[in-house]
Amino acid sequence: MENKTILEELLLKKSQQKKKISPVNYKKRLFVLTKASLSYYEYDKEKRGRKKGSIEIEKIRCVETVNLEELTPIARQYPFQIVYKGGLLYVYADNEERRKQWLAALHKEIKDNNDLLSKYHRRFFTNGRFLCCNQTCKAAPGCTVWEKCNIFFHFYLLSLSDAFHNITKSTWTFNPHGQCAFLVRKSSSQAGTFTVSVFSKFQDKKGTVKHYHVHKTPQNKYYLAENYCFESIPKLIHYHQHNSAGIVTRLRHAVSMQVNKVPDTASLGNGVWELKREEIVLLRELGSGQFGEVHLGKWKGEYDVAVKMVKEGAMSEDEFTEEAQTMMKLNHPKLVRLYGVCSKLYPIYIVMEYMSNGSLLSYLHSHGKELQPLQLLEICYDVCDAMAFLESCQFIHRDLAARNCLVDSNLTVKVSDFGMTRYVLDDLYVSSLGTKFPVKWSAPEVFNYTKFSSKSDVWAFGILMWEVFTLGKQPYELYDNMQVIEKVSQGYRLYRPQLVSDITYQIMYNCWHELPEKRPAFFQLLSFFEALREDSRA
Repeated sequence: MENKTILEELLLKKSQQKKKISPVNYKKRLFVLTKASLSYYEYDKEKRGRKKGSIEIEKIRCVETVNLEELTPIARQYPFQIVYKGGLLYVYADNEERRKQWLAALHKEIKDNNDLLSKYHRRFFTNGRFLCCNQTCKAAPGCTVWEKCNIFFHFYLLSLSDAFHNITKSTWTFNPHGQCAFLVRKSSSQAGTFTVSVFSKFQDKKGTVKHYHVHKTPQNKYYLAENYCFESIPKLIHYHQHNSAGIVTRLRHAVSMQVNKVPDTASLGNGVWELKREEIVLLRELGSGQFGEVHLGKWKGEYDVAVKMVKEGAMSEDEFTEEAQTMMKLNHPKLVRLYGVCSKLYPIYIVMEYMSNGSLLSYLHSHGKELQPLQLLEICYDVCDAMAFLESCQFIHRDLAARNCLVDSNLTVKVSDFGMTRYVLDDLYVSSLGTKFPVKWSAPEVFNYTKFSSKSDVWAFGILMWEVFTLGKQPYELYDNMQVIEKVSQGYRLYRPQLVSDITYQIMYNCWHELPEKRPAFFQLLSFFEALREDSRA
């Protein structure tokens, strides 16, 4: 049955360009879909030729349309993409009807796959970058929510592990369904496994949250209760949505921890820069900095936002405008979003994405011991992903550190604090005399010559990695700034943290090469992390 043909058709295929020097070309191939694989063959004189490639169905992570580029030829008007473990394939149907048929057939076959993407890239990967978000790694996380994934799963899966403290009672009680709400998350105590968390009032009228580990049999089947085993987690969830079978209650309503987030579609890049102050209600103070306080706020009575309140005289109007304009230009899933400003009265408001777990440094101090090494690696990946994007846009951050990254409710880490960011044309920025910079995160060319580049950001990223794997320790904690400058100039580098592997420490160490040109670029670092992630999944 697995080899029975479901769909067979001659389609146009774009070359995958697995090597950077490979040319872009398009060839007609005979595509054959079965329950086991999607294969494509040479086709000549109405005969199937030799097989040119094959993708196992279980390795497909996303199938979706692709937005057209400008001046697209008639033969390439109906593209769709197949994202799979290890690659990305672009295929073109002859018309919309045929494209829909292929999408429907592929969606049906992959719906029970365990590793479907929650986000995808809606535009092509061309000339070394995605046209939708400028990310330079082909395996970079998507920037657009894949709605089909939600339809397949019927439950909310957190993208990273989540500890018990993140699943607050308000997450459940403010859920419109409340009773029997559930979510599926990656386990915080057992790396590589999943946990189902269920809110129930069965034993307590106020409600309690129960946590159930998803176990795996030697035959690779999944279960919550031993007598009920399933081939995939979606099938397991589907069963327990209709039967309690060993757990406190059946799984009735999926709950999202992102319910109060501003949707991705709420973009202010369409000319709306100034927000209405009366639409923003300040709820409580989150912290304070040299320019003023940061508050949790509610925008339009619906969305949680962080409001940076800039007190009069704390920042020049030019500085304020520069930081806000920088943030408005930069749009990426791993960068904290700016929604707009209220600048007509003091204190000025900078309205940003709210990240409920606060700064990465604070999070490492308070909850780092609950994280597994693979989760620490994922944190580094998130930051590297953002920095590769800044690098591709020729932006230098200049103040990259754990204190300037924020952690969302699902443990996604995003880069923030763009106050020192500079846009440069030649990847080098020489700061004005007397500029303050964080010495312990600075490369030798910064504290010697105040020369900033994306490679000085790479140095700082290596220090950030060290912070992550030491769970928030102070770099060079035994030395003051002058001693650090002297020691680093003499070749001293930070030691290998206990939680880091030799391979990961080598990546970290490579970021600290004395010569900037010998340090890896962020797009190269991103590829290293991708390889490490793939190895960990194997």
